[in-house]
Amino acid sequence: MSARQIEIKRALDDVRAELRPGVELIVVTKNFPISDLEILYALGERQFGENRENELSPKAEALPKDIDWHFQGTIQSNKLRAIVSVASYIHSLDELRHASKISELALELGKKQSCFIQVNLDSEELAKQESNRSGIRAEEFKAFAESLLKLAGVEIVGVMGVAPLNEDPRPGFETLRNLSQELLKVAPNAGFISSGMSGDYRIAMEYGATHIRLGSSILGPRRVGE
Repeated sequence: MSARQIEIKRALDDVRAELRPGVELIVVTKNFPISDLEILYALGERQFGENRENELSPKAEALPKDIDWHFQGTIQSNKLRAIVSVASYIHSLDELRHASKISELALELGKKQSCFIQVNLDSEELAKQESNRSGIRAEEFKAFAESLLKLAGVEIVGVMGVAPLNEDPRPGFETLRNLSQELLKVAPNAGFISSGMSGDYRIAMEYGATHIRLGSSILGPRRVGE
């Protein structure tokens, strides 16, 4: 094995040993070369996360077709056709106009697009300072979810959230868990919770995460430009 293969395998084994039963690992591969994804694939990983369509599409084209691609970045309308054609899951749905377009494109492609509702987990104080952060506010969640359930080409599978920087993630993860319970009342099959990244995934699992999204814990520092 090469030094890089050994490095990735050791990190991956460490993370796998910590996973709670039923928790799905998504390896976030943005800014990492296809060679790293090939190593992950050889080690049995099939769930990869990307934030930008311009990386998602070429990687999906180069790698085997049994991979589930998770798109988790900011949605751009002009990239949606390419995203829907490749992604098994979209984690970052927080606008009805995007949901409507996703539904339309999915039906054209003969599929139903699995989506998570992204929730803004920032405290009220932080939200006032960072008003451009992605995600539906908790008070908007119920109405948004009910609107999505009317779209024939979209399947809501759960909720997604990113813990605020430099704050205790627990209140946010608790909010996400509570909203997941609310969602289950109207969408009984939408029980997934996508939360937890390299710095807080252990806490996320305590609060019911079913999907964790890890990059640097497994692949190390971002290898921008390689």
